[in-house]
Amino acid sequence: MSNVLSFDQYLGGADNMQVETAFPSDQKSLAYNFDTDVTAWTFKADYQTIIVDQIGFDRHTGDPNFANSTILGSFSLEEITGTEEPIVLNAVTGSVQYTLPSEMYTGAILPDARRNVPVVIVGITWTDAATPPQTQTHRWGLIQAWEPDVVIGDPVNEVDFVALGE
Repeated sequence: MSNVLSFDQYLGGADNMQVETAFPSDQKSLAYNFDTDVTAWTFKADYQTIIVDQIGFDRHTGDPNFANSTILGSFSLEEITGTEEPIVLNAVTGSVQYTLPSEMYTGAILPDARRNVPVVIVGITWTDAATPPQTQTHRWGLIQAWEPDVVIGDPVNEVDFVALGE
C-alpha cells in the first residue's frame, strides 16, 4: 500500500529495524548468534525516546502506520549499562545476549495510544575485528503503551522533553 509508511521507512533503514508496542515495565532479552568468533568484537547498546505526534494503525494487520506522523521532540540519549549491557555468552560461537531493560521511558503517557506517543528507539551496535572495522546497528522502536502505575499525561509537558528545533 502506498499510503502506509512503516517504521523503517519513517526513520530510515532496512532489515535492521524492528517495531513493536511495549509497556514501560516490559523487559526482555534478545539472543544474537553471529556464527563466528567475536572475541575481538565490541558491543554496546543505547536508547533515546522520541515523541511522535500521531500514529495510525493498519486496520487489517494492526501494524503501525507513520504516514502522517511528525517527530515533536525527544528526551536525552542514554547508554545501556550494568546488568543490561550486552553480554558475550560464548565468544567462539558468537553468542551474545542483549537486554531491553524496563523503564527506559518513565514519563507520562496518554492512554489513547495514538497522540503524542513516546517511542523508545534502542540501538544495538557491534564492531568487528576486520580491517577496516565494520560497525552495524540493529534498531528497535518500542511504542510505549499506557499501563497502570504510569502517570496519565502528555509527554510533551515533561520537564526534560526537548522540542525539535530548541
